[in-house]
Amino acid sequence: MNGEDRIPMRRVMIIVIAFMLITYFSLTSSKSESCPYSSIFSFGDSLADTGNLYLSSPPLSDNCFFPPYGETFFHNVTGRCSDGRLIIDFIAEFLGMPSVKPYLEKKNIGGWSWKDGVANFAVSGATAMDSTFFQQRGVPVKTNYSLSVQLTWFKELLSTLCNSSSQSCHEEVKNSLFLVGEIGGNDFNHPLVVGKSIAEVKSYVPNVIDTISSITKELIGLGAHTLMVPGILPFGCSIVYLTIYKTKAEKQYDKFGCLKWLNEFTENYNHKLQIELNKLRALHPHVNIIYVDYYNAAMALYRHPAKFGLIGFKACCGKGGPYNFNESMKCGDPSVKACDDPSKYIGWDGKHLTEAAYKLIAQAFIKGPYSHPPFSSLCLTDVNFGYTYTF
Repeated sequence: MNGEDRIPMRRVMIIVIAFMLITYFSLTSSKSESCPYSSIFSFGDSLADTGNLYLSSPPLSDNCFFPPYGETFFHNVTGRCSDGRLIIDFIAEFLGMPSVKPYLEKKNIGGWSWKDGVANFAVSGATAMDSTFFQQRGVPVKTNYSLSVQLTWFKELLSTLCNSSSQSCHEEVKNSLFLVGEIGGNDFNHPLVVGKSIAEVKSYVPNVIDTISSITKELIGLGAHTLMVPGILPFGCSIVYLTIYKTKAEKQYDKFGCLKWLNEFTENYNHKLQIELNKLRALHPHVNIIYVDYYNAAMALYRHPAKFGLIGFKACCGKGGPYNFNESMKCGDPSVKACDDPSKYIGWDGKHLTEAAYKLIAQAFIKGPYSHPPFSSLCLTDVNFGYTYTF
């Protein structure tokens, strides 16, 4: 082969190498291209709180502030009401975002920026409606970090991040993912645990849905383009309610062990929430409003816990009774110990779930059928959760 033959060969090699590099960088950057969200803004209650109640002022006491909370992943108390990570943590991991910081953590020390990736406004015990609603009805609530308060925090943060009238600010908000909840569950939990009738609690449903809808519309007005709005978890399978409403009347339970009347209430609420979200979609056809079906994702676990290697109706961290739960001796009390392996349980403390359960629920709506429209249709990235289960 002479010199003239070798020159084209070099060019071919250069082209091949260049093509390989382009392919490599395309593959490694496909996550950000397929899931174009630059930030997450999260609102909600203890299912999403990563430390705001823990950092609140004046300080409030809560069992979630003491060991063994946080033992599984963080190996320390963080303010999360679980043994480890929450659903919002898994969403952030899936999107390649930094760890989820509570809003008050960086507010107290100063310095939020877009590069932080996630701002979480959720507060344990929070309700959709303001505390005055419950005070007027004789229902005690320990905080007033309602959805409207959390929205105010978001507005305050946004004003420090950018000029809301600027195009760049508009683009940043448009490219963010908004998680509006889970919120609303405590609007029913607080009255139920103090003995309010289910008839009275049902009367709260329109107010709760109107509040969530109003806040969602306001976020859209501020530029939100993709919003995830979860329904509530199945109350009838919650260990705290199985304990409070324990009965010998077998007909009150479904074949899996959940209280039928409480799950019917939950299903009815979630159905009405979806009707309202459909109305919002009609008003804002260019906005992505995703209903996240926490109820059926969790029911898949409660119906067939053994399929997922889990124990169903027993708290990992508790003491006494058929469900290992006693309101007078709760997880976080010095005398109450956690089970040896929380990853084998659905329930953590009788009110909240384990990291293992939250991870499966996150998988169920990120990769599975429990979001409407499917989250996968808006975010095509594959992700390995370490599970091979199908829902």
